[in-house]
Amino acid sequence: MGKQFYINNVVRIKNRSIYNNQELLFRSGLDIAEIDLFFKEVYQFLQLSYPKFFKMDRMSKLGILATEILFNIEKQDINTALVFSNNSSSLDTDKIHQNALSQIVSPSVFVYTLPNIVLGEISIRHQLQSENIFFLSETFDAELIGDYTQVLLDSGKAKDAVCGWIDLKNAEYDVFLCLISEVGEIPFTVKNLEQLYYFENE
Repeated sequence: MGKQFYINNVVRIKNRSIYNNQELLFRSGLDIAEIDLFFKEVYQFLQLSYPKFFKMDRMSKLGILATEILFNIEKQDINTALVFSNNSSSLDTDKIHQNALSQIVSPSVFVYTLPNIVLGEISIRHQLQSENIFFLSETFDAELIGDYTQVLLDSGKAKDAVCGWIDLKNAEYDVFLCLISEVGEIPFTVKNLEQLYYFENE
């Protein structure tokens, strides 16, 4: 029998609020459309010092903020896998790029026109040299995410993993990321992953 893995930490970012392990960590009084100001507020709340953050696209900012909370200042093993999914791909950045085509196109925008760029930004920030993949699906697919993550962990290709959903469309964001490791109280199963996601979405 293989090792037992656990859902060690959970972060949810949605509707101007951040929950960590189902407890409210931060709530903004901003209008829901003021997404960029919300990111700045959270950055300051977390007392981050990472100037590159302000050059990133919105999806990458969401990923950086969520993983800062997940890792809780602790340095992660370089073999922490990243298994993400969403519905809208990089649509938010694609629209910005499309609107700029009539002018001089900025390489700083074009580079983010792939959804998996967020994985690279997180890897750079936390010095990860791990397996990573970004799935596109209509809705959160706990079986796809859970099974793929389990294979990486069981095969030894990853020591830990961050898996979940990170979607951004029309200034609406929905982030649900879990840190999976050999320590914790909630067993890492597809059922538990699904229950946590839908509990946070009630």
